[in-house]
Amino acid sequence: MSTRKLRVLLTNDDGPPGPDSPYIYGLYKHLTLDLGWEVNVVIPSSQKSWIGKAHQIKEIVHGQYYYPRDHDGNGVKSSTSRPLEHGEIAEWILLDGTPATCANIGLHNLYHGDIDLLLSGPNLGRNTSSAFALSSGTIGAALSSSLSHVRSIALSYGTVIHTGPTPTSFFEPAHALSARIVGHLWDNWGADAGGLRAGEVDLYNVNIPMVEGLLGDEGLPILWTRMWRNSYGRLFKAHAAEQEPALKRSTSNAGPDTPGTDPTPALAPGSSRGDVEPSEVGRLVFKFAPDMKGLIGVSVSSLPEGTDGWAMEKGWVSVTPMRASFAEPASEDAFVVDGKLHDRIWKMKL
Repeated sequence: MSTRKLRVLLTNDDGPPGPDSPYIYGLYKHLTLDLGWEVNVVIPSSQKSWIGKAHQIKEIVHGQYYYPRDHDGNGVKSSTSRPLEHGEIAEWILLDGTPATCANIGLHNLYHGDIDLLLSGPNLGRNTSSAFALSSGTIGAALSSSLSHVRSIALSYGTVIHTGPTPTSFFEPAHALSARIVGHLWDNWGADAGGLRAGEVDLYNVNIPMVEGLLGDEGLPILWTRMWRNSYGRLFKAHAAEQEPALKRSTSNAGPDTPGTDPTPALAPGSSRGDVEPSEVGRLVFKFAPDMKGLIGVSVSSLPEGTDGWAMEKGWVSVTPMRASFAEPASEDAFVVDGKLHDRIWKMKL
């Protein structure tokens, strides 16, 4: 891996260190202390999972300075910049905005011209397959950055153990593996004829499963993948209006692929994926409660071989090159004859 000192903008969609954001501080320490990279951190002030590449354009974006302390990253906020105090190892910036907003403000307002690479993550949970990728704030930040012609990588740590917290012994091996992958991608950035930046791949989506194999001498297999084009059904559950106070108290900030989440929830007798119970029909109070059946915990044999979802279920690292665009079917060449557009005018009977 190159010894080049990268200038990195680190962001995420899980917010500052805490139960919903257990990975960012450890990765920051690894990148800065172990590798010596220059890392600036601009992250949302609170959890922003499943928000995609959104910008909240009518709100005023306010920021605060954040001073993480060793050893867990919990820190204090300040409205003004100040020198580090005892135990503090850095000055980060929290913005009351989306991950994509953090990326754009970091690149253009805070560190203009000083960033080589945007790294978004590590997300708490996987971001494999179209169902997750098109919803992901982690990937949304990387998309935002790539649209500014900055190399971008989205990084996610896929939760595999759903019966309790992921063992902390997995964290440092995951950070070390992430840094090696990021360094390799930087040194060998792929070409793409439709790339936004000098014909390069726009961004990469990296998913590392949090499994026992991280602790082994051989490590985990790393696979170039394509995205699994899947779909989802019901995302929200209807409730009676009088249940709303209890629903607010029980709302989880984290995404569905997190410890304690049942990847294959039981369905009502006789119902199919996406159905609702008769008692829910007509209600107008809804809580995000996605049906993960068919999205997580799917048998490897039922998944398209070579996709990111297939790799995740096998316990392999997935690296997916992406374009910052709504993908088009691979048929554009059929409309070009001798270098000229041909037969692209619609012909419809009136």
